[in-house]
Amino acid sequence: MEYSKMNIAELTALLEKREVSARELAADALKTIAAKDGAVGAYLTVSEEEAYRQADAADKMRAEGCAGALTGIPFAMKDNICTKGVRTTCASKMLEHWLPVYDACVTERLKAAGAVMLGKTNMDEFAMGSSSGGSAAAVAADECAFAIGSDTGGSIRQPASFCGAVGMKPTYGTVSRYGLVAYASSFDQIGPITKTVADNAKVLEAISCHDRRDSTSLPEFDTAYSALIGKDLSGMKIGLPKEYFGEGIRDDVAALVKNAADTLAKAGAQIEECSLPAVRYALPAYYVLCCAEASSNLARFDGIRYGFRAEGVEDLESLYRKTRTQGFGKEVRRRILLGNYVLSAGYYDAYYKKAQQARTLLIRAFKELFGRYDLLLTPVAPTPAYKIGEKSADPMEMALGDICTVPVNLGGLPAISVPCGRVAENGAELPVGFQLIGPAFSEAKIYQAAAAFESSIAAR
Repeated sequence: MEYSKMNIAELTALLEKREVSARELAADALKTIAAKDGAVGAYLTVSEEEAYRQADAADKMRAEGCAGALTGIPFAMKDNICTKGVRTTCASKMLEHWLPVYDACVTERLKAAGAVMLGKTNMDEFAMGSSSGGSAAAVAADECAFAIGSDTGGSIRQPASFCGAVGMKPTYGTVSRYGLVAYASSFDQIGPITKTVADNAKVLEAISCHDRRDSTSLPEFDTAYSALIGKDLSGMKIGLPKEYFGEGIRDDVAALVKNAADTLAKAGAQIEECSLPAVRYALPAYYVLCCAEASSNLARFDGIRYGFRAEGVEDLESLYRKTRTQGFGKEVRRRILLGNYVLSAGYYDAYYKKAQQARTLLIRAFKELFGRYDLLLTPVAPTPAYKIGEKSADPMEMALGDICTVPVNLGGLPAISVPCGRVAENGAELPVGFQLIGPAFSEAKIYQAAAAFESSIAAR
């Protein structure tokens, strides 16, 4: 039986019937990783011993009658989320050998649920790019049943779209950031990448909570994200903001997204074109604010307390300079320099303050639009996946790939990427996803619409 191709619901059914054990699932998943990951490159660390320990604990939970929805399910963790005793590198030389002495809140939650961590997934250095690529690739390559990523400007949704997986960026503050190595603290949010919409809701239910260790963690909210899955879409109004279908969005990508809108209309939703002019401010505001926050967050990597330390230094200043030059990659250094620039005297008002004002305008525009629509439907990315290194020579072209996703992070809103077809690219058929955006705490409604689309496609 090909366990690796199964989703969470299917594996849970087998575990409940005692047709397979958590240890057997872990062994099968590790075997798949060994066979495939040399070509895929999804994992930076495979934690075999830890996986078997957690699998045995999961089997014990099930024997004692205290198993949950994720007990015994093998998963992968993005490498910027702390895992006690398991290497956490953020894909950087700066933290190449760092072993955290504590678990992130998300790690704690998944351990308590009995999920089995197979290892830590690849990413852009310090999440400065479309960074949950390893997590999405691991799910798409059947190297885990689900994966955890983080999303600062689209880093769950874009790789999910590129890989044909389901990826959710939840409402800011619903999943604790304690133990997430910070990039831009007012944007970063942890979320799940899965094979199905229902699986995604189950994982988000497991990791959402209030956490006093995270000052931005929200105190009270409903985590019954699966509650509306299977309900019809009668009365649901979904807007298609025309600004998301303009210049830069490939015609074949836009066509698939609009076909998804037609499918939702047939499922009972009311679809209507709308406008969100303030979205034009999103990309410049995002990059100013994120780089400013990154320059502050990454100042802790100084070669003194932990992480990489340069050799052959003469004084404190040269220690800082050499450690950061050698320890950080080119893109990280570029964003730190930009962040320091926009926060410097004489430029703060011209850049940082204006970016915050633009953020406020966008938040107000979303609020006004959600007074008329339950959800918004857009592309996730302007194109399908591109080749490694294809856009690295032009940072601006790379940044434009985030144009559909960063507005969500500026507003702290929930949004999901759902596969909706494939397009031809260089002799291959590459996945494309559409995005559903909702107001804060609308995850259940987002999952309702996403699952209705998924069911409609499956029925064809």
